[in-house]
Amino acid sequence: MSDLRQIPLFPNQPTTPQDLNIHTELRHTIALFQQHLLHEGKSPHTINAFTSDLQLLGENTGEDTAIGDYTTTLLNEFLEWLEHERGVPCSRKSYARRVTTLKVYFKWLHSIGAIPHDPAKVVLQRSGPAPLSFALTPEQIKACILAARGMTKGEEIDTRPEVLLRLILDSGIKKSEATALKPADIDRSDPQHPMMLIKHKTRNVFKERRIEMKVDWLALLDGYLRQYLPKETIFNCTARNLEYILSDIGEAADLPFKLSFEILRWTCAVRDTQEGKEETFVRDKLGLSPISWQETRAKIKRLIDLENQAGARA
Repeated sequence: MSDLRQIPLFPNQPTTPQDLNIHTELRHTIALFQQHLLHEGKSPHTINAFTSDLQLLGENTGEDTAIGDYTTTLLNEFLEWLEHERGVPCSRKSYARRVTTLKVYFKWLHSIGAIPHDPAKVVLQRSGPAPLSFALTPEQIKACILAARGMTKGEEIDTRPEVLLRLILDSGIKKSEATALKPADIDRSDPQHPMMLIKHKTRNVFKERRIEMKVDWLALLDGYLRQYLPKETIFNCTARNLEYILSDIGEAADLPFKLSFEILRWTCAVRDTQEGKEETFVRDKLGLSPISWQETRAKIKRLIDLENQAGARA
């Protein structure tokens, strides 16, 4: 149905809802969606909130993603990213509103015939507090490192699993930051204290934070660069492939849960806290705002308490 809709003279610049079709990119629908919300009598606050939610969708899936490419699975993966992988606490209230945004947005697209099916219709709301994540114990960390070292690529050892595992475990960076990392972002000016530069943009202001990496990880990285010869970013594969690698490491290490970026990030925060690092150090390393840190700090304490309780029972 949508394929037969008339395509405007300038397809990247739709001016009316009738110009939208399954090939229209997400970013080119937002202004028209705002007009729809305004016509429905929504408040400026609601319109701004829904717009922000769609921009987050674009940040995760790509703002040039065609609206016809969105599936229920893709939307659920976006919500999983918001809740566990983005690196910014997502309250139950914010989560619920973002689900509402998806439902209102895709219902509107379907109602005007821009897409043949509504992928958000069966996305479920959740209630109750967000579940506490896991953090690896020292024994599980050792098991994961050994598992990563044993993975192969053809007939040779695959260096990527251990480089990835140790990168997130030692730095606590987000998945999006790991996939954007370039060889030039590693500062080798002091060989005994190599630094990693994480660059990001907040409200159109470019910032960077520096994270000291271990010397032995730098040696692992050099071996990886010789094996893979990446041209631009260090990891010349998709974020999904990196997730599969971590999952494989977890299975090989016989973990009772699925290993993920989120778990490694929490593990990094827990280890730094247990080693006596200052709160500002941990917060800055994770790249969190003071407001986001409040909830994160409480969760770190709970994870440490659970580990201590488990140790006492052993």
